[in-house]
Amino acid sequence: MAPVTNENPDLQASRIVILGGGPGGYEAALVARRLGADVTVVERQGLGGAAVLTDVVPSKTLIATADWMTIADRAADLGIRLPVDTAKAAHPAMRRHMVDLDAVNTRVMALAAAQSADIHARLEREGVRVLIGEGRLEGPSRVQVTLQEDAAEVSVDADVILLALGATPRVLPTAIPDGERILTWTQLYNLKELPERLIVVGSGVTGAEFAGAYNALGSDVVLVSSRDRVLPGEDADAAELIEGVFRSRGMTVMSRTRAEAAVRTDEGVEVTLADGRVVKGSHVLLAVGSIPSTAGIGLEEAGVRLTPSGHVQVDKVSRTSVRGIYAAGDCTGILPLASVAAMQGRVAMSHALGDAVSPIKLRTVAANIFTAPEIATVGYSEEKLKEQGSKYVTTTLPLARNPRAKMLGMRDGFVKLFAHPEASVVLGGVVVAPRASELIFPITLAVAHRLTVDDVAEAFTVYPSLSGSIAEVARMLHHRED
Repeated sequence: MAPVTNENPDLQASRIVILGGGPGGYEAALVARRLGADVTVVERQGLGGAAVLTDVVPSKTLIATADWMTIADRAADLGIRLPVDTAKAAHPAMRRHMVDLDAVNTRVMALAAAQSADIHARLEREGVRVLIGEGRLEGPSRVQVTLQEDAAEVSVDADVILLALGATPRVLPTAIPDGERILTWTQLYNLKELPERLIVVGSGVTGAEFAGAYNALGSDVVLVSSRDRVLPGEDADAAELIEGVFRSRGMTVMSRTRAEAAVRTDEGVEVTLADGRVVKGSHVLLAVGSIPSTAGIGLEEAGVRLTPSGHVQVDKVSRTSVRGIYAAGDCTGILPLASVAAMQGRVAMSHALGDAVSPIKLRTVAANIFTAPEIATVGYSEEKLKEQGSKYVTTTLPLARNPRAKMLGMRDGFVKLFAHPEASVVLGGVVVAPRASELIFPITLAVAHRLTVDDVAEAFTVYPSLSGSIAEVARMLHHRED
């Protein structure tokens, strides 16, 4: 696809105002500075936004800690014995190490704060003006900022405005979070002790990740899913495997039922389900999606068109309905990934400042779910291929057949590729494995550069290695020419 250039390359915007300092905002700021613009970033929490302070960085740090507990569960299979009787423990995570959740969360938040500080320092070194406060559009070319420090009002004129507003956790009107027993995922890091029985409402990516993490850390976890299976939007084979792993590790998965309400009791919480059942626990986590942070900041008054869900409408180069106003990240509803937000922000600034850019190709976006094992995907999914009537062939290789996986005691997982039956071009792939987020990269390259399965199969891999399974699956899809 040909690069897209600014409609009026003679008009080089010099004043950029960015509302939101998350990945979409701070990456855009760096691009704009490199292109010579005067840049102001307005952020109400801290640089890095929710992705760094309350979402991606904290959650993945917590999950990394939980991973160590999962690895410890394989110790006996590898011939490692502990000098205690572990056979009688009811839960695998209770058989060896104990978790000090207060210490874990202290480390989690310290890492998030350090990352935020690093981003702030980087922007200031690059000459970006940072204002901590609440921003509001005063028309299409001015932003009014209420500074957090002293509540002073500052007006900033702009040639171009980028909306990188992010999103906040969705809550139920009958389950209002209190930050103590009824929690959103941003409030989990206030806990001092491990929940005795955690009820997770919602089995999408966020719900599955936290359910798996707390189960590994030692909590008794109940996962409430309104759908037939966990991770309903993901590859069916991968979701089925993860649900099986969850159940084998002692998690209770309640499918095809919806939570109607959650209330505090003297002992903890009670969650009422749509079928009338009541589930009791010590804490409940609401993981029922998010809503864009677009209300009350003058978007509609400035003419910015929103979807019925409140997301900002954008095109493939991040333009909104108003000339000179762009948007990036979760507020656009494109894909709720930090990598996509960052790319949207970079594309927006390059386009606004007259640089040549290529529209974002969502087909080449790699995504990962940080369960144990992880689920990484790229390219077309099998569901999408069927939906659009595409020709394809597919092959799956279980991870348990990989020699390196055997050495490491890994049993659960697989590599799956989709390819065109005649052209043999790689259309997509799924990796379910520990560190699948790292293993997906060669498949991402294949999808992005339209490599064939033979291109992948003929590349050397280290023996033994987990990545060897990717080449092996590609060899299994070899199409012999008649």
